[in-house]
Amino acid sequence: MVASAQKKWFALALLCAVQFMVVLDIAIVNVALPSIQVDLAFSQENLQWVISAYALVFGGFLLLGGRMADLLGRRRIFVAGIIVFTLGSLLCGLAWSETSLIAARALQGLGAAIISPAALSILGVTFTEGKERNIALGAWGAVGGFGAAAGVLLGGVLTDALSWEWIFFVNLPFGLAALALAPVLLGESRDAHTKSFDAIGAVLVTAGLVTLVFGITQANDYGWGSVSTWAIFAGSLALLAAFVGWERRHPEPLMRFGILRTRTVLGANVAGFILGTALFAMFLMLTLYAQQVLGYSAMKTGIAYLATAGTAIFWAGLSASLVNKVGVKPVLIAGMSFLSLGLLYFTQVSVGGSYLGDLLPGFLLIGIGMGFSFVPISIAALAGIAPEEQGLASGLINTSQQIGGALGIAALAAIANSRTTAAIADGTAVPDALVSGFQAAFWGGAIVALVGVVAAVTLIRREELATDVAPDAAPATAAV
Repeated sequence: MVASAQKKWFALALLCAVQFMVVLDIAIVNVALPSIQVDLAFSQENLQWVISAYALVFGGFLLLGGRMADLLGRRRIFVAGIIVFTLGSLLCGLAWSETSLIAARALQGLGAAIISPAALSILGVTFTEGKERNIALGAWGAVGGFGAAAGVLLGGVLTDALSWEWIFFVNLPFGLAALALAPVLLGESRDAHTKSFDAIGAVLVTAGLVTLVFGITQANDYGWGSVSTWAIFAGSLALLAAFVGWERRHPEPLMRFGILRTRTVLGANVAGFILGTALFAMFLMLTLYAQQVLGYSAMKTGIAYLATAGTAIFWAGLSASLVNKVGVKPVLIAGMSFLSLGLLYFTQVSVGGSYLGDLLPGFLLIGIGMGFSFVPISIAALAGIAPEEQGLASGLINTSQQIGGALGIAALAAIANSRTTAAIADGTAVPDALVSGFQAAFWGGAIVALVGVVAAVTLIRREELATDVAPDAAPATAAV
């Protein structure tokens, strides 16, 4: 625990800064992909693994990271994660081939999987549930919303101004500073009841998800009805079924499925999964549209995202205030609704499009949606969670977002590629064919986001969230 009331807010600043670095690296590679492809001779089908390798390892090992934090000490694991992430960033910048970059991105993802649940569980045990924790989680959520958008902006600026390697080297000074400050600002805490962690479970779920994404990405080449495609999907299903069976028998499982009996926690994870699905794919598709159809440079593409990056942080701050006044549920419903509207707007992108007509209104809607979604999801994910399960709950919400992102990229990219390939085969010009594919992907993303609205309406319960009776009152304990 942090020693003093003042010191814990400095600790929050450190935790948010490191989380910003982690979230930034989810999106920062998007606008650099064309440069990376040329320099490292990436094949078109392997290029998306620069994003997916990070997201899949991040999501697959998050639950293990949360459990390790509970068992071995949250500060200790937080520091270990920073070391792994910083080393991975260095190796990414020094990569000499597509295999070396994908492997280094996987190492980065492992570091992120260790950092995020440890940081969020430190936050959870440091701040009392209710208004105080909502303020802290509001800052955390704002970092999530801003970091995802800022990643695309900074990626474009660094790629054009320096080179793509610097999108990874930029993490090094932040990592070293965090290593120096963590022992000063963070106290140690752990769950005395946790005796072991489940590495086999982490390997099974990660292998199953990697196999699933591989199947989705290869299905257009193999054919969706081919024996090879269905064999891959069957292998993925077998691995995920083995994970469920293993978890049910393990004395201290990686994933205690009973945690999802709290419907608000379930709703937060469904919404987090959908948010990742929609946003990851949206950033990739918009980046490709801007560069391949509108002819934007990497820097111009990055600057184009200012409308989202600049507004997301404002709306996240407002939503952090609103959840204390009107509650988590209406704010989350609004956020998912704005996200849906933004994706629906992008379904009309055109070959001769302009920034003001085709992109800016959608960017503004997405900025509101991100700000109004990340904050309430972060709060709802910890609703009524006991201190000894903070690591599990923290890891679970991050897992939902990362796995949703990886699957979203794979599925919506498959939709876009399939539509584009069919259009080209019919004699359509390449720019028109590309736009046709992007439009189909945005329709898919919009439908997924609308499911998120339904989840927020039906699953989030006010009585499971702590509220304050008066502004200066002590926080109430959440009902379970």
